[in-house]
Amino acid sequence: MSRTAEKVRSLVREDPELADVLDALLDHEGEIRWRDVKGDVSSGQWGRLLEKDVLVESGEGFEFADPEGVREGLEPEEDLDDSPESSSWSKWDKLAAVGAFAAILGYNFQPIQNTIGGAVDVVLGPLETVLPFYVVVMALAVLTGLYSTLLQANLTDMDKMSEYQERAQKLQDKMSEAKERGDEAEIERLREEQMEAFGDQAGMLKEQFRPMAWIMLLTIPAFLWMYWKLGTVYSGREIVMTLPLAGQVDFNHGRILVFPTWIIWYMVCSFSFSNVIRKALNIQTTPT
Repeated sequence: MSRTAEKVRSLVREDPELADVLDALLDHEGEIRWRDVKGDVSSGQWGRLLEKDVLVESGEGFEFADPEGVREGLEPEEDLDDSPESSSWSKWDKLAAVGAFAAILGYNFQPIQNTIGGAVDVVLGPLETVLPFYVVVMALAVLTGLYSTLLQANLTDMDKMSEYQERAQKLQDKMSEAKERGDEAEIERLREEQMEAFGDQAGMLKEQFRPMAWIMLLTIPAFLWMYWKLGTVYSGREIVMTLPLAGQVDFNHGRILVFPTWIIWYMVCSFSFSNVIRKALNIQTTPT
């Protein structure tokens, strides 16, 4: 937006009648003289146009310094008040969130941990009998990375996320422009809009947490199974594996920094394979 357009919009916000005045002056042919237009323009409005250099001297009269900028400033402003409508959670999404929260309790309640761990062991137990446990953990990391990527891609509305970000960026740009020209009235108005736009943050979180509910519902039982298995079957056994930089470590009882080795191994595998999966399937999980 040109500097003149910004000035015109600021003037029109202060005095809405000035929009009709400027329209009439734009239709005026040749130089604009005060005696010719004083019936349509108040002295105060005329003075504001001169003060802001919207009108500049030309011969024996005045003319617009930037007619195209004036026309641009008179165009309707893009409405930033309408927040993007967030996607509503279905009853299944809500049930998934409740189920994920219930599964989290298994980390502190042994009966829940035993129930979930035993149920998952029916599926993963046969795999664990033929492969080293750290290989099973790697396979789970690949699986969770795959369905996490697919769930994010299919349940997150990237268009709405982009709208939220675009609206926030436009408000920020307008605030910067208003500060540059010292328009206190516009700064105050934009601050009020920014306060109202805080609701967008809740909308963005709602969009982001919808796939997270399903991801947690599927991932927490797998984590509980690993936690349960290492605390029961492998409780008194040593699982030795070699890791880059760390060398030989005890997979069950060893620690890297302050974290158990098995959690670090899972995280490294999960993050690595998730990136590979996104690249291979050309899946976008963040708004552009």
